Amino acid sequence: MLDEPRTVRVTGDDTAAVYRRTADLRAEDEPDRFRDGPVPEAYCWCNLTSGNGTRALWLLLLPFMVVNLAHWMRPPATGHGRSARLYGVLVRLVALSLTVLLTAAACEVALDLAAWQCAGAAACTESRSWLGFLAASEGGWWSQPGRRLTVAAVVPTALVALLWYLSRRTWTAYEAQRPPRGEDEHDDRPALGRPGFWYGRRLVARLRAAHTAAGLLTVAAAVVGAAARHDRDADGTTLRAALGWCVEGAVAVLAVVVVAVVCRRGRSERRLDGRLDRALVARLPASAAALLLLAALYASWSRPGWRSSGALPGDATFGVLLLGQGVLIVVLAAVAVRLHRRAPDPRTALHGLAGPAVAVLACALGGVMAGGVAQRVADWLDGSGTPGTGDTPLAGPPLLLSWQAAAIPVLLFLLLVPTVFLVVRTALTARGLAPVVEAEYAGEKPDRTRTRRIAGVRAAAGLTDAAPVLVGLLAAATLLLGAAGIAGTWGTGTVPGKAFDGAPAFLDAAAEGCQALGSWLVGLGFVLFVTWGRRAYRDASARRTIGILWDVGTFWPRAAHPFAPPCYAERAVPDLAWRMASWTGRTGGRLVISGHSQGSVLAAAAVWQLPHTTRRRVALLTYGSPLERLYGRWFPAYFGREPLTALHREVHCWRNLWRRTDPIGGPVRLPAEEGRPEVDHAPLRDPVVYGRTHDHPLPEPVLGHADYQADPAFARERAALLDRLPPAPPLPVPRQRGTGSDDTGGGAPHGGSGRSSG
Repeated sequence: MLDEPRTVRVTGDDTAAVYRRTADLRAEDEPDRFRDGPVPEAYCWCNLTSGNGTRALWLLLLPFMVVNLAHWMRPPATGHGRSARLYGVLVRLVALSLTVLLTAAACEVALDLAAWQCAGAAACTESRSWLGFLAASEGGWWSQPGRRLTVAAVVPTALVALLWYLSRRTWTAYEAQRPPRGEDEHDDRPALGRPGFWYGRRLVARLRAAHTAAGLLTVAAAVVGAAARHDRDADGTTLRAALGWCVEGAVAVLAVVVVAVVCRRGRSERRLDGRLDRALVARLPASAAALLLLAALYASWSRPGWRSSGALPGDATFGVLLLGQGVLIVVLAAVAVRLHRRAPDPRTALHGLAGPAVAVLACALGGVMAGGVAQRVADWLDGSGTPGTGDTPLAGPPLLLSWQAAAIPVLLFLLLVPTVFLVVRTALTARGLAPVVEAEYAGEKPDRTRTRRIAGVRAAAGLTDAAPVLVGLLAAATLLLGAAGIAGTWGTGTVPGKAFDGAPAFLDAAAEGCQALGSWLVGLGFVLFVTWGRRAYRDASARRTIGILWDVGTFWPRAAHPFAPPCYAERAVPDLAWRMASWTGRTGGRLVISGHSQGSVLAAAAVWQLPHTTRRRVALLTYGSPLERLYGRWFPAYFGREPLTALHREVHCWRNLWRRTDPIGGPVRLPAEEGRPEVDHAPLRDPVVYGRTHDHPLPEPVLGHADYQADPAFARERAALLDRLPPAPPLPVPRQRGTGSDDTGGGAPHGGSGRSSG
């Protein structure tokens, strides 16, 4: 990015740092050398999103990341604080249900399939030597069902502990950076300009304690439930039955406390809140761990006559979870519609329903992951048999997971229609753009092949704007099919392939086909997921591809789910703001911060955090920027027309470069006002030259989202921004005329590492 092989780190560490060309290291001490141009710096943040191999493990946190995005997709709520707080509470409850769902999936695999079903059947343990000490046929001390469940509970407990550890460790490594505190912070500042926006330590710690406790309570409920039911069925008046009631009651009471903690008021952004609820953070997980230990001791009580058969009691858990998620999302959609109607904006994605739609997708991802791992483990344990049939001792995973698997082929078929429509529409649009392209290169000899390629790239770039429709259709279909799965599970009590016995033959065959194909697709998806994770762990280029996903998903702080991947912006934004504030304060110089792709979002967020006196010495240059096209539409409360207009008025000057061939970047749509010129530059030509010329003897590529700095307009607009900045006041120390900065976001397709500069 600096166009120089010899660079030196100015400030920062191996995770994120500011670099200069070696020759420019002492530029402030040699002002005469740099009177005719800026001194470029580059801020590199690639290791925050695609660093070492542990980033591959973040794929397991994908549902948590997606539901965290739903929190930030709230419509603007000026003057409607109660509705905004209710929106946040509902998203946090959906996020809590995901923690319970994935912990329940781990319990299903370890406690139900392995310890209860397989270890309880001699036909299954014969070929599973590692289950020998738990086998009921061996009659050992651990062979009783309660003790088998206690041993198996180690697996989901270790999963919860790992999530707790990763959340705590990543907070320290990535997010514990205090942003600069300006002197002009007021309540009417845009959200991203508030002192506490990029410092959510208190909320993350509180949610981490609540979600850890919820996971441990889920394991405790799975362990104690079967033992308590057996004791009540055997003799409801015994001491063991009473103790079972007490343990289950304690689990229920602590679960209510966890829900209350999650529902408490969320983020504190108007001030930098450095407090920590130490008693809550320490006692809530410890209390849940103590209850889990008590449940394990209770389940380990000797019950010689107890035998395990069928599935572990508690299959209805998944149905209750799915139903609860559906109810929460429906209420969330009602709140979102209410907020959007108060301040409607036609550019807002899905008319304000983007958050609920994305929450549905997060729940669907969690369900697919839960069903995939349960289905694969069941198939592995039963060998050549089919779980739930007479040729195997295993009852198999819960019925609801089979119904969910059967819905996947139906969902894919429903998505086929809009996909075909978009393909046809893109082809027709490309054909209609051909004369427009040739008119833009007037005087050039038309080349049909060249024109078709340019028009095709332009038409394909427009597919980004159709994403809200696809997401909305996918979410609606998923919600309806989920409701059908619950109705089928509770109404028929059997798998889809047997639910239509007595119906016409074609319906019965279709149900069986959907169930078989869906189970195969769920298993294939799980295998591909694991394969992708292994490849990303070993291959840096694959990690960078995943880093593109993290660029958008982990830009936002963890406000809904504490186990989501860490927010890199809580490190990058303070870095940039501190660098700009300290450099301008020390030298009095002028500064242009330029940002490409995701880097333009970081640049805008950093400028929002600057004190007023510093913002007046900073110009903003964005290119290939998704600020309005993606962030403005999907996150209207933070990047909608009103916040971007406020940024335009607060920063001294701003210019945005874009191309019609760019599938990510676009105009920010801010007109000229009050002596300020329009932010958007006219769309850049792409390619710069249509045919062969003496200066360009070889065909120029269609760049799309890449290489904006190679366009002559970049240097021209950067120089114009520097000229518009006010001259520096006299200082007793040498100063440079200006500092230009270049920023290449990690989401760029030409992407190498994520880079940004200030």
